Parts: sequence; C-alpha cells; structure tokens
Amino acid sequence: MPRSTDRSGETSAGYGGVVERILVSACLMGRRVRFDGRAKTLDDTLFERWRSEGRLVPFCPEVEGGLPVPRPPAEIEGGAGGAAVLSGAARILTPDGTDVTRHFLAGAQTALALARSMGIRVAVLKEGSPSCGSLRIHDGTFRGRVTRGAGVTAALLEAYGIRVFAEDRLPEAATHLQTLEATSS
Repeated sequence: MPRSTDRSGETSAGYGGVVERILVSACLMGRRVRFDGRAKTLDDTLFERWRSEGRLVPFCPEVEGGLPVPRPPAEIEGGAGGAAVLSGAARILTPDGTDVTRHFLAGAQTALALARSMGIRVAVLKEGSPSCGSLRIHDGTFRGRVTRGAGVTAALLEAYGIRVFAEDRLPEAATHLQTLEATSS
C-alpha cells in the first residue's frame, strides 16, 4: 500500500494506522560523517525493514553542529556524560584540549528541534559517541576506555521524552514502537 507523510512526520500506512518515524545516527545509514570520515553502516534485517518503510530520519549532530568531516576525536571530560555537558558542568574536548562543546550543544538542539517538528518519539543512535551514546561513552582520557553514560544528544532527547536506543538494542526499540503505534491508532 502507498504511504504518505503528514507534517508531523507520521507515516500513514494506508489503513488508518500510524507508523512512527525514527531519528537515526546518519553514520548507521552508511553516511560518512564520523570523526574519522567513515560510516558505521548497520547491517540488520529489522533496520533494513524500517528503512524500506520510510521510517528512518538520518541525522548527525556533530556535523549539524558545525564540525567538519574528518575531525579530531572528542570526548566528554572526566566521562561525566551528556547531562553534565547540558548543565554546563562538563566540556567536550579534543586530544589537544580544544573545547568543541558549543558544536555538540548546537547539534543536540538541532536534533531535538527536528525530532519535535516531525513528531518523532524514538531514536536509534550510535553507541559510544559523545553525542549519540545512550549507555556508554568514552571516559575522556582518549585511551579507548568506556564508561557508563549518555552523550549530549542522547541525554537531551531523553530529557524531552524521546526514547533513545543503541544500535544493538533494535528489538527493544521495535517493542517500544509497537506500543506507541498501538496507542496512537
């Protein structure tokens, strides 16, 4: 059946049901936007089904925040997490100490504005990123160590009621989507 998208970002499947859109890290869709100029294309049957259904809305907060590709890696100082950055208690730095916090904050705000304008209530973001990590981020030492915590964009989206899932939690995201769609129809 044909699909159409209304201004809220919801896609009608042609039978009265609502299909939720999903904000997704652009690197997971094969876009070369990561700090190293690479993609982290997600090869997953469920993800491909969502893509074919027109659900996925790709977005890279770091690029949208004004950072180039490629760019130096960045980590949240002290592994404090995105909430600490949002409150002004922590910064995001590159290995040489350059403060790139404003770019990450701008990208997070743009992601939130996009999600809200399209009625998006679910995001699938790249784990480990200082923007997109939802469970784990790097610890701020640039030694490859990770710690529990969320990135700036993930923390902001969650604060506004948008559920964020890591790319390895797609079945959980699918269950949440089914619940949203069942209560929206």
